[in-house]
Amino acid sequence: MAAATKIEAGRAIATLINVFTVLPERQAELVAVLSRATEETMKDRPGFISANIHASADGERVVNYAQWESEEHFRTMLGDPTAQEHMAKAAALAEGFDPRLFAVESVHHI
Repeated sequence: MAAATKIEAGRAIATLINVFTVLPERQAELVAVLSRATEETMKDRPGFISANIHASADGERVVNYAQWESEEHFRTMLGDPTAQEHMAKAAALAEGFDPRLFAVESVHHI
């Protein structure tokens, strides 16, 4: 069974939230680049759990919500030349981006 995104407080994983600022006319292209990078490279890297690409309704943001087994796995991926190539393509399409690692502190459901 493939790993899936599971959002759970206290889970010992590294959660990447990367918010890209993009011109609306480039949003779809950025989504495609991030999706392709995930399928062609990221999903095969050790420690990868999942990635979810979100496009804002106003066309000005793309958010990558990704989960890695650990910060070490995430940092190792950053040093991979193929991953760097994909990340450079995404960065070239964006006006800016802000990647951060997070820990889930609270989850609420109805």
